[in-house]
Amino acid sequence: MRGALGKVGQYLLVLWVALSVNFLLPRVMPGSPLPYLVGEDVGSLGPERLAEVRARYGLDESLGRQYLRYLSDLARGEWGVSYQSGTPVTEALLERLPWTLLLVGTSLLAATLFGVVVGALAAWRRGGRLDGVTLTSAIVVDALPTFWLGMLLIAVFAVQLGWFPTFGATTPAGPTGGLAYLSDVARHLALPALTLTATTLSGTFLVMRYAMLDVLGEDYVRSARAKGVPERRVLFGHAVRNALLPVSTMVFLHLGVLVGGATVVETVFAYPGVGTLLYHAVLARDYPMLQGAFFLLTVSVVAANVLADAVYPLLDPRVGRRAA
Repeated sequence: MRGALGKVGQYLLVLWVALSVNFLLPRVMPGSPLPYLVGEDVGSLGPERLAEVRARYGLDESLGRQYLRYLSDLARGEWGVSYQSGTPVTEALLERLPWTLLLVGTSLLAATLFGVVVGALAAWRRGGRLDGVTLTSAIVVDALPTFWLGMLLIAVFAVQLGWFPTFGATTPAGPTGGLAYLSDVARHLALPALTLTATTLSGTFLVMRYAMLDVLGEDYVRSARAKGVPERRVLFGHAVRNALLPVSTMVFLHLGVLVGGATVVETVFAYPGVGTLLYHAVLARDYPMLQGAFFLLTVSVVAANVLADAVYPLLDPRVGRRAA
């Protein structure tokens, strides 16, 4: 019980620190939101007009009062109104969130399945051609900048070959339902998902490979082989099953991080997710939208960590016994 309360306290502390940083970051950035609130002719406005605009958006208050109002609004579920569009922040985020979840979910599923299978086979055939090729490829892909990889895929598969669209999540004035709509969504999703999968895959592959190498040296694997257990059963029934434990933790952590990490991919492909919304909010110094988007990303990361802590003892009962 004490350990559980300690964990809750740690997560609450992390959440409070993250929310505080969330509040401070937009305000310490160079620039001001005023040009986006009243136009580029902000310099020609008189002192009274500027004071009126600042008061309307709460920018005339001290930093401490803004911080208290920010926490109070979060507690009441009021995330404010976007400076750019004038729409409620929650409404804008909920409109974009499904597209981000589709992109992140597809990429995470593909990276996990491919990374686990290839990582297990590479470790099983350690030192062979498959191990060398996959290990080298994973290291090279992991070193590639995400935006560069995305632009390369656009240049080759969208511009040169014309197989996929270059931007967006759907075709303007395109189909709105049925299989034609699903096919249109899938074509727009392909290149962003491939880019995000490639940048995530190498980590999953490397963790699975090294976890498998550790498991293959365990006594129970050598005993199974000595008893004449078929190699396929040793691989999947003994080695892979136990090597999945660290991979499962990494998947949960990726789930939280990728919601925010998809920002670069969404921006390159003009994909209408939370990341693109966040990018434009940064350019416009849109404080309410920045705070809402950062809060959503913070909650996703903390929730992924909580989920990982809750699920890991179920996958490995030894963790629960040690904690007890």
